[in-house]
Parts: sequence; C-alpha cells; structure tokens
Amino acid sequence: MRQDSPRGRPAAERPARHSDPARAPLAGSAQAPLADAARAPLADAARTPLADAARTPLAGLTQVPRADAARAPLAGVVAVAARLAYPLVILCAWRWDAPRYVGCLLFALLWLQRMTGVGPLALSLRRLTRVDWGVAGLLSCASVAIVVTDSELLLRLYPSLVNLGLLVAFGATLVRGPSMIEKFARTRTPDLNPAGVRYTRRVTQVWCGFFVLNGAFSLYTALEWSQDAWSLYNGAIAYALIGVLLIGEVGWRYLVVLPRDARSEAA
Repeated sequence: MRQDSPRGRPAAERPARHSDPARAPLAGSAQAPLADAARAPLADAARTPLADAARTPLAGLTQVPRADAARAPLAGVVAVAARLAYPLVILCAWRWDAPRYVGCLLFALLWLQRMTGVGPLALSLRRLTRVDWGVAGLLSCASVAIVVTDSELLLRLYPSLVNLGLLVAFGATLVRGPSMIEKFARTRTPDLNPAGVRYTRRVTQVWCGFFVLNGAFSLYTALEWSQDAWSLYNGAIAYALIGVLLIGEVGWRYLVVLPRDARSEAA
C-alpha cells in the first residue's frame, strides 16, 4: 500500500516543527540588546531634553529667587540694626552699669556686622583677610576680657581699640593695595579709571587720619572724662563726626572732583 509522503500531507497533519531549545536563548540574548540599543537612544533623545527643558527653568524661577527674596529683606534689616546698635550700646552703657553684659553685646554685634547684609559691599566685608582676622580677633579678645573681668576700664578702652582696628585695616590696604575706599568704589564701578584710583587712595588716607585723631581723643575720654561724658562722646559725638566726614566727602566729590575731571576730559 502506498504511503503518503510528508510533503503531500495537509498542513494540519504535518508535524509541528519545534525550535531548537539550544538556539532560543541565543536568539533572545541577541535580540534583546539590539532592541534595547535601538530604543534607548531614541528614548533618551526624546525624553531627556524635554524633561530638562521643562524642569530646569521652572526650578530656577520658582525656588531660588523665592528663597533669595525671602532672605534678603531679613538680612538687610539685621545688618542695619547691628550697625546702629553699636553706638546705642556705648551710649547707654553708663546707665546700665553692667560692663559684663555690655561686653556680651559688643561681641555679638562685632560678628553680626561682619556676617550679615546683602549686596556686593556686604560680600566684600565678609571676605576677611589676615589683617581683618587679626583686627576681629583683637576686638573679640577685648569683648571677652570685659565679660570675664567685668571691668569698666576695659569697656571704656573698647572704642579706642575699634579706632585702632579700623586704622590697621585701612592702613594695610594703602601698603598692599588696592585701598579700602577703592574696594568699596569698585563694587559699583568695576572699571575705575586711574584718576578714581588716586582719589580713592587719598580718601582712604583721610579716613586713616580721622581714626588716629578720633582714637586718641577716645582714649583721652576713657582715662580722664566722667562715665556719662565718655559715653556721650563715643556713642554720639564720634558718630556725628563720621557723618560730617561722609557728607563732606560726597559734597567734595560732586562739587569739585567730578566737574574738574569733566573739564580735563573736555580739554
């Protein structure tokens, strides 16, 4: 009897071809990396720039400025309060009759004045040089000595030490350069011309002369004047003189220096 060949059998009756189990893992391992390698660049190229472009500007616009806007007014208020508090503490020291507590306030105000504030000027003040660290260390030691000893004499000497520290800080910039007033001026005018550099150096010299005179007179008041007279001079009159010097320098600059420079440039 004739047997049907496998080729002549219907498709439903043909034996199913089983894939070789030894080839299946190889096929899977070869296809999966190729598929992943084909998909990953497309997915990264489509997803990453869009996600970054969507997230980065929003994060920069919503988070950082809000934090800065929240901190800036508070830092400014603290900085102004710390600068105004020092003369008030000296002015009221004779009423409190407690050098130890005044020394604590002086120590706290010393570092608040340095570490608070906003803007380029405040940032420059926070960049302490070795001379600045020396001055800050001197005044910190004086404050701690007042606290430990509860000495009225040390408290009386503190304003003259402040003038000595300012004299050292300003005078050191005249030796090494740039001058202290030039540093302040460059926070608003980075490209300061040579005439401006010479002028700010002279103004720094004027301030050094003021600190010498004011420090010497402050020492005299500490040793010879009564407590209330010492407090009045070092807490009020000395700062009034500083205000007069500041206003005089601004007036001289705008009424004499700037018009003279304008005429020399026009010529």
